[in-house]
Amino acid sequence: MFIIANLLLALAKILHIVLNLYMWIIIARAVISWVNADPYNPIVRFLYNVTEPVLYAVRRHIPLNFGGLDFTPMIVLIGIVFLDNFLVPSLAGLAVRMGTGM
Repeated sequence: MFIIANLLLALAKILHIVLNLYMWIIIARAVISWVNADPYNPIVRFLYNVTEPVLYAVRRHIPLNFGGLDFTPMIVLIGIVFLDNFLVPSLAGLAVRMGTGM
């Protein structure tokens, strides 16, 4: 039981780090879209390649383009914050309960 509890706790910590990292990548993508960035720059290409699949999936289901402004990154950020504040503590709490034998 302790092994599974430790595994869940480790997964919760890794998920927290990954969600926070992806949140900052989405923010960087949004900031780069405000300026005339070189599309052949490796950093710009990386940001677009990493974020476009998620942003495109959200755009397909919820078109959020008003007056030339794309609000899709805001929806994705809200989703990331929700997962970070709901799923991560739930996994950690489950791990703690499994570890204490409750």
